[in-house]
Amino acid sequence: MKRAVILAKGKVQRVGYRDEVEETARRLGISGFVENVKPYDVRVVAEGEDSKMERFIEEIRIKRYPIDVERLEVQFEDFKAEFEYFEIRRGNWQEELGERLDAAGKLLYKSVKIGEESVSVGKKMLEKQDMMLEKQDMTIGEIRGLREDLKSYMGERFDKLEHEIEIIKAKLGML
Repeated sequence: MKRAVILAKGKVQRVGYRDEVEETARRLGISGFVENVKPYDVRVVAEGEDSKMERFIEEIRIKRYPIDVERLEVQFEDFKAEFEYFEIRRGNWQEELGERLDAAGKLLYKSVKIGEESVSVGKKMLEKQDMMLEKQDMTIGEIRGLREDLKSYMGERFDKLEHEIEIIKAKLGML
């Protein structure tokens, strides 16, 4: 069994990092806590089986927007069996509310930005589709024209053949 005191540095406050750490710890059966440390870091105290602790430490090195863990400072200590479960230790409610609103604002901004990019891509796709439809309309017009030309040509040929057949019939009737 191991106990680790971890200091996470980077973009780890006001981005939902503590929630991710808590979820990872609970999934792996790690006990302990996570808390913000002034001014920018997050501290994790975790206890658990050796193999699970190694996996936990690797999984909390998150580099997925908006979280960017630049480095983890890990110190191992003697296992103390101090915790029943894993929890987020929160500060005063005003700070916590501000942090949640900041995180929500960043995510909302990112989703609006993604939405704008999607609309832009959609507009480009519609322009390409319009160009393809114009080409198809031109091609269909050309095909109709060719079809009319062929119909006219074949009509003339059939008329000529009928005329020639009449001539042949007339000559055969004479014999």
